Amino acid sequence: MTRGAEEDEHELTTTARPLPYPRTRRKVRVLAMLGYAALLLLWSETLGIPNDTIGVFLWLWLGTVAWNIEANPRYHLNFLKDWWIPVAGLVIYFFTRGLTDELGLPVHVYMPIHFDEWIGFGETPTERLQHALCGDPCLRSSEPRWYDVLFTTVYATHFVTGLTIAAVLWVRNRAEWIKWMRRYVIINFGALVVYIAYPMAPPWMASEEGWLHADVTRITGRGWHDIGLGRMDVVLQGVGNPVAAMPSLHAGITFLIAIYGIQRLRTPWRWLLVLYPLLMCTTLVYYAEHYVVDVLAGALLAVIVLVGCQLWESSRDRVRTVSPRSTSPTG
Repeated sequence: MTRGAEEDEHELTTTARPLPYPRTRRKVRVLAMLGYAALLLLWSETLGIPNDTIGVFLWLWLGTVAWNIEANPRYHLNFLKDWWIPVAGLVIYFFTRGLTDELGLPVHVYMPIHFDEWIGFGETPTERLQHALCGDPCLRSSEPRWYDVLFTTVYATHFVTGLTIAAVLWVRNRAEWIKWMRRYVIINFGALVVYIAYPMAPPWMASEEGWLHADVTRITGRGWHDIGLGRMDVVLQGVGNPVAAMPSLHAGITFLIAIYGIQRLRTPWRWLLVLYPLLMCTTLVYYAEHYVVDVLAGALLAVIVLVGCQLWESSRDRVRTVSPRSTSPTG
């Protein structure tokens, strides 16, 4: 075996091997997870749901500690060893995204308006949804409806779902964790490239600035007022870059999750995952966060990432399979 093949084999066995699954007694695990849930709920009600990368990472780490509370401390340190590189990349993405509207590039406005008016037969889907579901006029002070709780909750899942899936995979199957984290990081940076090259005003901003000749309102967090979570509403409203709208990463990640889950799972219930991107896209358009063209671009980005990663992984697997044979002595 050549040195290159030996290095590939070493990488395969050391980086993709699932971690030894530690034993934790069921009763101890239940008590630890209840304590974890109570602490997370108290934190969310006091300071808001964790939505920054580092905050989510720390809470997920604490969750894996609670799940395997009786494991050797060295097992829990493996979480830091494995996660620090992708988390560092996501932190870079998080702060770089916030700078994209300060580069002096022109903010695009009319393309998404024209596209959405075309598919909406003269009226954007955001206008139609707000008139039908919120009222005419639709105001931030309008009384929330029962479905606003659902939509706001779906919107908020964006900040935790992708990394939560990663944490579950890390505990259960590290090889799959590597694959998922690869896709998750790439889709974030793929969106960032477009944000930098093509800053675009979302519907709520276009309406406020008079570019969209219709009154649409950003009402993203209002669904939680009904259940007494006003503080979380404030946190939600303060997240993000206002001109990082194309593509919609909220939509893209839901499509990534749904397609990846349908590919990997075998239960017939896996097709219910389709509801996740459908609900998220409806939420984004209804709340004036994104145009329809944005969510379609997010779906396209998810497909590109999934197909690209699958092709790269398949190519690498073929090389690993062929290399030992091609380098073995003949004669």
